Amino acid sequence: MKKLIGTLFSAILFSTSFAQIDVKPEGLKVGDAAPDFTATNQADKSIQLKKLLTKGDVVIVFYRGQWCPYCNKQLSKINDSLDLITAKGATVIAITPETAENVAKTITKSKASFDVLEDKGMAIMKSYKVNFAVDEKTIEKYKGYGIDFEKANGTNGANLPVPATYIIGKNGKIKYVFFNTDYSKRASVKDILDNL
Repeated sequence: MKKLIGTLFSAILFSTSFAQIDVKPEGLKVGDAAPDFTATNQADKSIQLKKLLTKGDVVIVFYRGQWCPYCNKQLSKINDSLDLITAKGATVIAITPETAENVAKTITKSKASFDVLEDKGMAIMKSYKVNFAVDEKTIEKYKGYGIDFEKANGTNGANLPVPATYIIGKNGKIKYVFFNTDYSKRASVKDILDNL
């Protein structure tokens, strides 16, 4: 019964339509050069994409926030199979607009043992063309469910990423993209492994 209620709650809560967005995010494409970035992880350590690529491929997962059950589920599944991913020489990082305090909540919920980066100023989301501004109607709707984007994201405000996944090859080029504006659709661990 608890699972059924949770499923119904998720269906009602996360029915955001991209038709309400003036400018739809486009994402980057396979073959594009991956923009370099440096950001701070959950341990307050600076992480740079360029340095990670010297070791092997990098899997980048954009997620919306600790309040999103689809995000937590995806990150949990990736963490459960992290040994399979790292065995192929790859590194996983997750990127979010949420504050460091909420990153800590995501890690508690998903048990993520890989780097989770707070994208201050949305510089990474913008460079990967996954960001969008949440419309006023949706902002108010989410507030009714106890989700306040200003509190969740701090100075990033009511902005979210499409929950896209990119695999960057050692050469700095994007070799795999999963980009779907339907937030309930995510790259699977199998998709990631098959493209490493």
